[in-house]
Amino acid sequence: MRTRMTVVLMVVFSCLAGCGSRERSAPSSQAASPSHADSGQVVLEADSLKLGQIRTAPVVLQMAPWDEFEAPGKVEVDPNRVSHVFMPVPGRVRQVLVRLGDAVEEGQPLLIIESPEISAAVAAYRQAQAELRRAQSALAKAGRDLGRIRDLFENRAAAQRDVWAAENEVAQAQAAVEQAKAEEEQARHRLELLGISPNAPEHQINVTAPTSGKVFEIAVAAGEFRTDTSASLMTIADLSRVWITSNVPENLIRLVHIGENVEVELAAYPGEVLRGTVRRIADTLDADTRTVKVQTELPNPGGRLRPGMFGRIRHTHGLKQVPAIPPAALVQGNDGGYVFVEAGRGRFQKLRVRSGQPR
Repeated sequence: MRTRMTVVLMVVFSCLAGCGSRERSAPSSQAASPSHADSGQVVLEADSLKLGQIRTAPVVLQMAPWDEFEAPGKVEVDPNRVSHVFMPVPGRVRQVLVRLGDAVEEGQPLLIIESPEISAAVAAYRQAQAELRRAQSALAKAGRDLGRIRDLFENRAAAQRDVWAAENEVAQAQAAVEQAKAEEEQARHRLELLGISPNAPEHQINVTAPTSGKVFEIAVAAGEFRTDTSASLMTIADLSRVWITSNVPENLIRLVHIGENVEVELAAYPGEVLRGTVRRIADTLDADTRTVKVQTELPNPGGRLRPGMFGRIRHTHGLKQVPAIPPAALVQGNDGGYVFVEAGRGRFQKLRVRSGQPR
């Protein structure tokens, strides 16, 4: 289709549609011949009033988005930024120090609990320290004995086998020290995990926040005794970045790739365009909706984007120069779209066209 081509606007096509291949009026030398009807050409007589009702417009080249689509979406918490709080040991919750929606920092106390296992952990650490001291003392004695026997051996007052026996005692004492150190380190590490200072043990401990964020869920109350250490007590979500999850139709998923930027508009902030980055494209297709889940990451420094908000994503590969016509010029028929091209005064040629995204 040439740039200078002109087409008849759809708003006046009804005038042409009723004409068939030519206007039904008094005979004229300009009336359409049967070949006109076969070729899809419409001819109007020179004195036809309908010619004054017909308007034309040129085909122009303009920049238009290509490989563009839109899909609805919903703001969700980034699953990689969600942490759960658990009971470190079975025990009773003495106090809950935060409320739902509170902002917390990593390491901030959330709960105070008491448990008999706290005392047991302290006792195990003290016992490990005592065993280490005993092993170190035995090693020191074995070393002194070895030195004494070697002196005797050099003065021919002890046998070689006595020296070998003393050296064996030193080796065994050294192994006992290494084992005692490992047990003492293990007991101390357990106290650190429980938040207990080895030098100032307590019967109560603080359960602290594993990461910074907002308290998203609380599933515990003061006074409860919990034995299941795998049950989540609290959920903390870092909302500094969120995801918007969209269901992209199957026939459009080829257009989007991980790492690409997309535009996001939310119903809560009409007219505001946000920019996000595609972080995940689902590996499976939803058989019911024939869509693929696409998750886009959005920065959320002020916490304005709240999980559950609805919006939509828009994806495009940029602009491309394409021929364009006024929307009213396109006529949709049973066999597709077409326009009427002005071939001369009162003569219009039907031309099939394909509309839609440029390729």
